[in-house]
Amino acid sequence: MSVSGNLEKAVKLLQEMVRRPSFSREESVTADLLEDWLRVNGAVDVRRLHNNVYAVAPGYDPSRPTLMLNSHHDTVRPARGYTRDPFSANLEDGCVFGLGSNDAGASVVSLACTFLALQHDAALPVNLLLALTAAEEVMGELGMRAFLPHLATEGLAPDMVIVGEPTGMQPAVAERGLVVLDAEVTGKSGHAARNEGINAIYRAIEDIERLRGFEAPRCSAVLGPVKVNVTMIEAGTQHNVVPDLCRYVVDVRTTDAYTNAETVGLLRDAVKWSVLTPRSTRIQASVIDALHPLVRAAVAQGRETFISPTTSDMALMHGIPSLKIGPGLSQRSHTADEFVRLDEIEEALSLYPAIIKDIRL
Repeated sequence: MSVSGNLEKAVKLLQEMVRRPSFSREESVTADLLEDWLRVNGAVDVRRLHNNVYAVAPGYDPSRPTLMLNSHHDTVRPARGYTRDPFSANLEDGCVFGLGSNDAGASVVSLACTFLALQHDAALPVNLLLALTAAEEVMGELGMRAFLPHLATEGLAPDMVIVGEPTGMQPAVAERGLVVLDAEVTGKSGHAARNEGINAIYRAIEDIERLRGFEAPRCSAVLGPVKVNVTMIEAGTQHNVVPDLCRYVVDVRTTDAYTNAETVGLLRDAVKWSVLTPRSTRIQASVIDALHPLVRAAVAQGRETFISPTTSDMALMHGIPSLKIGPGLSQRSHTADEFVRLDEIEEALSLYPAIIKDIRL
């Protein structure tokens, strides 16, 4: 089918997706839609785990590397300020409007159409696996966290991944990880007028200064240094009582120079009084080598690599080379009156196959 024919098919599917609310952990309706759509449109081997819908191209050969085409069909809840129905899926002025149209419905439909167009191409250098996954916006336990182990049990573990997210069809080769630390500092209460006790705020200030000046011994060649920011603080019960407890929150943007657990260890060593407890260490940094076949294939199509400021399911694909690229723009995501342009989808329908066919192993 031509790109123009695929465009019509992709846009119709996108509109049907937008019309079905698919908030994270509540995506069963869009999962049903995508599963049925793939079967009706010729996908040979369609499977499902929870609300993750996937398909395997015919002729799967375990001796060849497997390329997973991945995007997510869950959405955030509508932002305040919408001037139109977020589920209307209106087509106006060359755009599809609605919640999830840009993030990441356009990538879902473009990758699905690409998979159907290429699934019978025996000349491809890779096995193709299409994965339209759930719970990405919350990195939930039934999304990619469950899906990758499931693929391993099925003998379908991917060797490389194209992650569909709105990047203007430019390839993001890296994104930082994230660790949020809850810090707690104890002191001893006393009467402020008599200057009694041990002020937990003052102890916290000492440690906050240590964190402010923190420099990890190793620096990522791609992502630069680990970034640490104290973003919240809470202490005290009344003006005349020396506080015996101070809590604060630390936002840590991690890199591939250390695992998240190693980064937490370094920060614990850097403070004196604070007990640092990570909320999670699973959102890891992701970096793909500049010489990886996926990157080289994208650059060969005239694309310019960049470092993404946002996180995605790449953070959960530890050790799997992943390239983030998709139609739409990141700055439209999670905003009122979200939209994606038809010409952006059309570009994706042309560029995705070109990249895949140009992979040189």
